[in-house]
Amino acid sequence: MSQSQKSCVGFKSCGVTSTKFKSHKERRETRVILLNERSTFSSGGDVCENLDKMAQFGFENDIHSILKLDMPITNAPMARWQRKASSSNTAGLSSLSPGKSANVSLSSSKTPTKTPGKGKKTPSKMGGDRFIPIRSNKQMDVANFLITKENEPVDANTSVSSESQKFWSVTLNGYNIEDAKILHLGGKPLNAPEGYQNNLKVLYSQAMTPASLKKNRYISSSPDRILDAPDLRNDFYLNLLDWSSRNILAVALNNNVYLWDAAQGDIHLLMKMEREEDYISSLSWTKEGNYLAVGTSDCKVQLWDVENQKRLRSMSSHTARIGVLSWNDHILSSGSRSGQIHHHDVRVADHHISTLAGHSQEVCGLKWSPDGRYLASGGNDNLVCLWPRVQEGSSNRDGQLIRCLNEHQGAVKALAWCPWQSNILASGGGTSDRHIRTWNVNTGSCISSLDTQSQISSLLFAPNYKELVSAHGYAHNNVVIWKYPSLTKVAELNGHDGRVLNLILSPDNTTVATVAGDETIRLWKSFEMDPATKKSKERLVKSASSVIHQSIR
Repeated sequence: MSQSQKSCVGFKSCGVTSTKFKSHKERRETRVILLNERSTFSSGGDVCENLDKMAQFGFENDIHSILKLDMPITNAPMARWQRKASSSNTAGLSSLSPGKSANVSLSSSKTPTKTPGKGKKTPSKMGGDRFIPIRSNKQMDVANFLITKENEPVDANTSVSSESQKFWSVTLNGYNIEDAKILHLGGKPLNAPEGYQNNLKVLYSQAMTPASLKKNRYISSSPDRILDAPDLRNDFYLNLLDWSSRNILAVALNNNVYLWDAAQGDIHLLMKMEREEDYISSLSWTKEGNYLAVGTSDCKVQLWDVENQKRLRSMSSHTARIGVLSWNDHILSSGSRSGQIHHHDVRVADHHISTLAGHSQEVCGLKWSPDGRYLASGGNDNLVCLWPRVQEGSSNRDGQLIRCLNEHQGAVKALAWCPWQSNILASGGGTSDRHIRTWNVNTGSCISSLDTQSQISSLLFAPNYKELVSAHGYAHNNVVIWKYPSLTKVAELNGHDGRVLNLILSPDNTTVATVAGDETIRLWKSFEMDPATKKSKERLVKSASSVIHQSIR
């Protein structure tokens, strides 16, 4: 190979074949080297002269392209933000002339001053969003006008025609006021009185009431406390438990009476029968909670001062054991195995003031109504009897029976008056009946009846939640809470191993105490109120007491 050809090959080997450089410094150094090599190989022969010119032209083009790397790439696809900006300005660009389109494209290549696409509203989907109406004061004023106008008497002398009224209404309000609609958002509409005509078009939307949204309260299935009751007589017809307004629980254990302070937890022995064969058959506190009446198997009623632990008197009038007692102010009523009910005025020496004879067998249920108007009695003869209030100074010592309810098929020991409806009485039957029945004592009609599938030994109303509580013997031996008046089951309280004989409510209406044949007393805290409701009730009680004090002054 000739020297000129070698020089050409050497030159080609030193030609620029790539335009990728790492930095400006490398580009400058490469340029200097190439220029030096160009000067070296320029002394070649005429054969390589044309090649030298072509290499120089290619070199200059490469250098020029290197220097233009920082310029925008014309053939590359548009950036995402540029596409968004161009799509938002499509309408504006379409109105420009062809001569101005180049300027627009150049300006679009600059960095935008604001975030592209910001402020653009999201297009609405099919169906749209929820509609929130705007109720102006004018609309509310029109509704108020319509409500007040409808009860005004129509003036017969009015000469303005309906067309004129419509015209003025459209002119002033923008619509015919007779076609205006009033929207009620909750609650069912009340029934209009007879003959009432409403010319308004009223729309109602029924929604859930706040009461239906309330959460159910928690009722514990286990007792809050368990007390031993040794030597308790397992007798269905006796009433051996009572809770005073001073929070003292009295229980009769065979021939002894014990007092348990629910606040302090102290236990005291109040009394003991003198003879071993006698036993306590019934207990009942006065309303104030300072005196306790004790019925015994030897046909006597004893009255005890609990604070001083002293027996005040012993009253004898019955011929059989006294299984149930009930107070109405200073009148103490007692029911015995003979079927008779005696009224005792504890203020006087001659205490026996009246005798009620309506039962043919043992009286085992006895309750005065909260207002003191009626006495309800239940017996082993399956009857419920209603008696009037004792008339002071009356010469008639035999009370007159108001009404006798005979739908039960078993002994009626369980009786309870509704504290918020004074004319409602609940009664429960024994093993052969097992039904809870509620009565309207004013009419004598049975309002509702429920088969509990178990012997009913005791009933009471829980006012905190307006519920009915029942105690059961054979076959369930439990306590059941029912919603009143629907008598739907709320909860079952299981735990006793024997039949439940009695139940009683605490003075704060939150706890129920049950005593059973398994010789235990169990306290169930099932009716605690939430703090907000409790505070509101306390405020009502305080306001009522302040009104009473003002009236006394």
